[in-house]
Parts: sequence; structure tokens; C-alpha cells
Amino acid sequence: MCIMEDEQDMTSYIVCKFGGTSVATPEGRKALASKVKEHIDAGDSPVLVVSAMGRRGEPYATDTLIDTVAGLPTNDREYDLLTSVGEVISAVKIAHELRGAGMRARAFTGAEAGIVTDDTAKDARILSVCPAALIAAVEENIVPVVCGFQGISTSGHLTTLGRGGSDTTACALGVALDAKAVEIYSDVDGVMTADPREVDAARVIDVLHPDELYQLVRMGSRIVHTPAAELAQKSGVNLLVKNTYSNHPGTVVRSMEVNKNSETATAISCKAGITRFVVDLECEEGCCAHIEAQADVYKVLADAGVSLDMFTPAGSSLYFTVDSDQTEKATKVLNDLGVTASCTEGLAKVTIIGAAMHGIPGVMSRIATPLAQAGIDVWQTADSHATISVLVREEEAQQAQIVLHTAFQLDGGHT
Repeated sequence: MCIMEDEQDMTSYIVCKFGGTSVATPEGRKALASKVKEHIDAGDSPVLVVSAMGRRGEPYATDTLIDTVAGLPTNDREYDLLTSVGEVISAVKIAHELRGAGMRARAFTGAEAGIVTDDTAKDARILSVCPAALIAAVEENIVPVVCGFQGISTSGHLTTLGRGGSDTTACALGVALDAKAVEIYSDVDGVMTADPREVDAARVIDVLHPDELYQLVRMGSRIVHTPAAELAQKSGVNLLVKNTYSNHPGTVVRSMEVNKNSETATAISCKAGITRFVVDLECEEGCCAHIEAQADVYKVLADAGVSLDMFTPAGSSLYFTVDSDQTEKATKVLNDLGVTASCTEGLAKVTIIGAAMHGIPGVMSRIATPLAQAGIDVWQTADSHATISVLVREEEAQQAQIVLHTAFQLDGGHT
């Protein structure tokens, strides 16, 4: 990241990212302006990042823009050009709104904000951020309003960062500006212990470890963009997830020492649309023969662009999962390889997340026992230092989340 330290020593930057539901309505824009004014009155220097307005069907939403060329020949470069328009409209609109509320403001494209990416269309990676233009604007008491989700490649093309990429824009700017905090605003009060649409007892988490946030979004939660969570994890930037429409303190995401005496689990996430494959390797006995056969399967699937998850070798059998949209491709690849494979569709991965669970005895028992009592079958499991995932049928996924949420007292209850 390109940081101009001499120009930043006396400035207290706050990067505020506002999502589509915050910028789409007069009520949201009024609330947004109020948040910005509060920061200015507190002596901070806000830098805004905005998403496109609204959701599919609304005039300037990203999906609405994509729908304008549905069914027509296109290419990835023009996809980036088209989908970047929503953020440009939002930035200009919000800059106008802030000026109407008595504040000085100026809209910036991602390129003007100094966001440089690689050349990958539709899912570019940020290589550097040189925020000189933003710093100059702040020195003139101007609030920069930056188009999220976009940058400029090293070869000079406009690029986009993948759906949800405005969060990544905000975190990258926060690191480059050495900001006091990065605030991610939406229409929910913060990161919750589970999806409230699935679990009525879900509640807001006060403080979250960056690794827990990263695991949450990696395992299916959509509270922030995955690369943004990864950047927060690696950079140590002070991240807050808050509600545009309330004064709820939200969720603070910050590095902290993991307390092994704290609650084992922090949250539950769920990812539906999973297909499980069972492959019969039909090879000669011996561990080397098995691993060679596994390697052949891994290679052909990788060459075909099929991403594997929850892969478990067991003697002459190999178990793994793929996203449902890759089922057909994976089936064809395995057939072409000549191996015997069967698949089960309509599964979901329910994951318990907790930085304190590593090395704690009995966690799997706390998962398996209530699921068994609820009559929910577990097809497969996988774990890491901060997660344990169980594979269940999609129609049982909501009940599994409710059961586990209660079992780990994530509703604030106690045994």
C-alpha cells in the first residue's frame, strides 16, 4: 500500500462503507449524512466508500445493469465497464446529498482514489493503493466519496473486484490511510451469531476475532466480502460492522488474545447447494497406489476448474464435495477419467466457528449429540483450528442451525 506518512500524521481518518440499502432511499441517504456529520463534529476525517443503489429491479442496481444485456454476446472487459456504473451513480448522488446537507464532498472513481489492481476481469485483486488524491481532498475539508468495487489495472483497464467488492475497497483504503477504523454499514446491527432469517434467537456479537470473521464469510455468511475479511485478518485494521439506521454499537472486529475459558463457539454459518461425491479408486492395495489414484482425481478436477471441499480419503474410496453448479462438470470429468463415482445432491454445510475451540475436548460430542437427538443425519465432517463443519440435507439445515445455536448457548443462555 502506498502511504504518504508526512501528510497523514495529524489526520484521524475513518473509512465508512455504505451498502446498497443505505444509499438507495432518501431515508438511508439522510441517515448516512448524519453518520458523516457525527464523525466530522468529533474531529475525524471521514472517507466514504459506496456500493450501487438497491437490488435487482431498482434502476441502478448492479443486477439491473447486468440484466440490460442478458442473452446478448458480451465480454469480461465490457462486463466490468457496465457493472461499475452503479457505484459511479451512487458516489455522485451521495456527494450531492452531502453538499445539500452543508458538507463539502467530491466523488472519486476507484482509479482516481488510487486503487490499482491486476488484470483479472470481474474478480480483480488489489495490488496497491496510493491515496494522494483523497488526502489532498481531506486537507481541503472535502469528504471523498469513493466508488467501491472498482479500480484500474496495471495495463490501464477499469476492473471490478467481484460482487461485494466495496467492502474490500474500504478495507484497502483503511490500511493505506492508516485509518483509525473502517466502518461497514448496512441494514443490520452487526455480525450475528447466526442468520436471523434461519435462527430467531440469533443475536449481535459484540467483539469478534478477525479469524472468526474470515471463517464466517468463508463458510457462507454474507456479512462482508471474503477478500475484505481476509484483509482485515492479515492487516489488523480496526473493523466495525454497524447499522446505518440505528445507533447500535455494532460488532467490533479486532485482534485479541483468545481466551480458552470463554465460550467455545462464537457463531454458526450455513452454505447450501452442496453435492457430495463418493469415488471408488479401484486400485491395487497399498498406500502409494491409493495416493497416486487420488492425485489423478485431484489433478483432472483442478485442470477442469472444479474446486473441492471436505475431501476425505478412506482406503480405496475418496469423498469430497463441490458447489452444486459444478456437479455436472465434475461428473463428466470423473466419467472421462474412467473411475466409478456416485453423487448426492441437495446437501448443506453447517459450520460452528470459534477461535477458542482448538484443542478443547468434547466439541464434536456437543455437536453430534443434539443433532442425533433431533434426528438429523450427518453425512460427513471437516474441521480446522477454528471451525467444525457438518454436512446435512438441505431440508434439515435450518433445524441443524437452531439445534446447534441452542447447544452452544449462542442465544446468551446458560446450562
